[in-house]
Amino acid sequence: MKKLYFIYNPHSGRGQIRNKLSDILQIFSQAGYELTVYPTKKNKDAIKRVEELPEGYDLVVCSGGDGTMDEVVEGMMQRTQKVPIGYIPSGTVNDFARSLKIPKDMLKAAQIAVEGRNFPCDMGTFNQQHFVYIAAFGIFTDVAYSTRQDMKNVLGHMAYLLEGVKRLTNIPSYHLRFTSKEMTEEGNFIFGMVTNSRSVGGFKSIIGRKVQFDDGVFEVTFIRTPKNPVELQEILGAIILKEIDSKYMYSFRSSQILIEADTKIPWTLDGEYGGDCDTVQIQNHHKALEIRVHA
Repeated sequence: MKKLYFIYNPHSGRGQIRNKLSDILQIFSQAGYELTVYPTKKNKDAIKRVEELPEGYDLVVCSGGDGTMDEVVEGMMQRTQKVPIGYIPSGTVNDFARSLKIPKDMLKAAQIAVEGRNFPCDMGTFNQQHFVYIAAFGIFTDVAYSTRQDMKNVLGHMAYLLEGVKRLTNIPSYHLRFTSKEMTEEGNFIFGMVTNSRSVGGFKSIIGRKVQFDDGVFEVTFIRTPKNPVELQEILGAIILKEIDSKYMYSFRSSQILIEADTKIPWTLDGEYGGDCDTVQIQNHHKALEIRVHA
């Protein structure tokens, strides 16, 4: 009999999985799986559970927000024997699920987890840590990990932040140099992101529509520090319109990038706090893990 390990965050998305849990397990069982079920108890819990998972499991399915998925990926990347991952999104924004067209409907997502096809997906390393779809710093990026869960459920998308930032007078700016084989630049920046996603914070990526998740490269965007309120408005306008403004933005694709800053910069990885770093090496790992997607 096939074996499935189901790990879920009981608090994600207002704990909505509690009303769906029985139906989800029924879907797994009807698909012919012997089940092991584990609700996470604390932050980073899923990493250890997946990393130490005994051999013999055919599928790992996780439910939660992007942070839960990130933990499962971190644990899986530490394993010698990789196992396909199914994802049932139950967070507030769920950028990764949105990008892979995994539905918000938890029962439909559960069906895909057991009946879908395995998609070999790129993963990233940020120094010694793994991430699934985004490593970012600067304006906007601290909201996901510094906001309480109940406030995440209220705020939802980044649109509210875009309106609020127009009134900011002191936006953090970082002097740094980024180096890749495609581009090297130095200057002051308010934002940077390295992504493998069509959606960031609920917004379609300003990189464009031709994002591929198995092409071995990330989409990279850096935004220069505006010199005055007019420039800030132009930058915000470009973000809202999902356009690249070449006066203030650098945008390119790369499999590897080195970022060196004068001071330690706080980073976010998949919506969670990733640490303060002055030197960051980001690398794409081509088709590192298999994710279940719609057949």
